[in-house]
Amino acid sequence: MDQNHQPRGCPMASRRFLLAAAAGLAGAAAGARLAGAEPDHPPLIKTASLTTDRLLPFHGRHQNGIVTPQQGHTYFAAFDIATDKRAEVAGLLRRWTQAAEKLTQGQPLGSDDPNTPPPDSGDVLGLPPSRLTLTFGLGPTLFTKDGADRFGLAKHRPEAFVDLPRFVGDQLVPERTGGDLSVQACGDDPQATMSAVRQLMRLAYGVATIRWVQNGFLAGYDPKITPRNLMGFKDGTFNPDVKDPKITDRLIWAGDEGGAWMRGGTYVVARPIRIALEHWDRMKLSFQEQTIGREKRSGAPLSATGAHNDEFTPIDLDANDRDGNPIIPENAHVRLAAPQTNDGAQILRRGYSYDNGVSLVAERWPPWRHAVELDAGLLFVCYQRDPRTGFIKIFDRMSKFDMLNQFVTHVGGGLFACPGGVAPGRYLAQDLFEA
Repeated sequence: MDQNHQPRGCPMASRRFLLAAAAGLAGAAAGARLAGAEPDHPPLIKTASLTTDRLLPFHGRHQNGIVTPQQGHTYFAAFDIATDKRAEVAGLLRRWTQAAEKLTQGQPLGSDDPNTPPPDSGDVLGLPPSRLTLTFGLGPTLFTKDGADRFGLAKHRPEAFVDLPRFVGDQLVPERTGGDLSVQACGDDPQATMSAVRQLMRLAYGVATIRWVQNGFLAGYDPKITPRNLMGFKDGTFNPDVKDPKITDRLIWAGDEGGAWMRGGTYVVARPIRIALEHWDRMKLSFQEQTIGREKRSGAPLSATGAHNDEFTPIDLDANDRDGNPIIPENAHVRLAAPQTNDGAQILRRGYSYDNGVSLVAERWPPWRHAVELDAGLLFVCYQRDPRTGFIKIFDRMSKFDMLNQFVTHVGGGLFACPGGVAPGRYLAQDLFEA
């Protein structure tokens, strides 16, 4: 999607004036909505260059970037804590909160002083805010690592915040797995998302270091259209209705069971999944559709009948062909992921495709062996109220039986607890660190 950008060389002063005015309007709207859910239609702000920018409020009951209409690009980063002082970790989260308040509103992080390093990198000067959101998470190792209660937080770890089990077929690379903290930047411009994480990295100097990162993108990121993954199939049709508070409270948002710091929060699983695209592309269309359980072009389930079916046509898992065989195979991806086969379990998928270039012969990945392969696939991201009844329950069966497993390999990622939203004047997870 083309963006009508402002000139990159526009003066800092004029940009600050324009965006400060926009931020003031958005901030007032955010304050009025603090006790409510995220807006379906964020306010539109016009800049002097006649571009229309969408500023998403940072404050609220929930963190932004979760049920927000999905943006076109993401930059996910996991950090390791490099200090043993609890106060320094709390200080970092305070600085990150203050920075996120400004970054999501398109404001610079400080004033220009020629005698000091610039307040931010300046690589997004002139760019619109691009619906930037920043979603933060805490890893299990922030609470307990190697059996030690690192910062006196272990007793506040919710029961739902379990360690992910090792699933069948996992090929997790240690350097791309885990982390004490996470941040996911999402926006409609890839430079804006990367730049936001870059500013947070700089603010973490001496307290936390990058462990792994993964960027991602969507094809045609109209929030009204289900995006297609690199395999050519629509990804996310099974998502719950995030506009229904009863559904989001049941499936996504944590209640009182996790303590005050997790009230209104959620749990995110992020996993880079490498796809053997070279081999998938050589499969017959009929085989691809049997593997997924849907028609490739329309997205309709294979069990659909009639002339006007689409991806939202209900799946009939009991439908058989004339020989009595299931029309949707027993090990098809959609059958194993369906709520009907998982006691009603559902998760909110918010994945992105990724492309890291190619890898050479020294980095061959099962189940395929090939001299040169694309290092590309899906950055799988999902949110849920309880990982035990969400991702873990669903993926345990999928990891064993899914036909798609012959083409995909989980190579890293982690589980993170995303605290509830932040009110003005407070910082992320403040109730946890001041408990």
